[in-house]
Amino acid sequence: MDDTTRRNLALFPIGIVQKLTDLTARQIRYYEQHELIHPQRTEGNQRLFSFNDVERLLEIKNLIDKGLNIAGIKTVISQGGLFGTPTTVPVSEAVELSERELHDLLLQELADRAGQRGGPAMTIQGELSRFFHRDRSV
Repeated sequence: MDDTTRRNLALFPIGIVQKLTDLTARQIRYYEQHELIHPQRTEGNQRLFSFNDVERLLEIKNLIDKGLNIAGIKTVISQGGLFGTPTTVPVSEAVELSERELHDLLLQELADRAGQRGGPAMTIQGELSRFFHRDRSV
């Protein structure tokens, strides 16, 4: 069995993939729904993931951490940025912002773009989630 075949074998159930990627089952299903990953299914309809699927999920997580939304991730994937080559997000100017400054900037951008369905504000809404955390102890 060659390496390519081995990397494409569907071996891991979603619980193992969650531990390997530190993603929730909901996030993994969401990425599947958006056709970013394509796990195989058993006769009982259980998802089984390959090494390549896990690698792609880690790359998606990395891109999300860099601030890309789903549309941006799809663009990176369509340009062949995954599997084998490190994905880099072009940055015109490196600017360090504190969490508070980024929060204020995102809120202002959303306020400025309110009402523009599908407009540029949609590209940054995902960033706000890192500022609002649920208390999981309740």
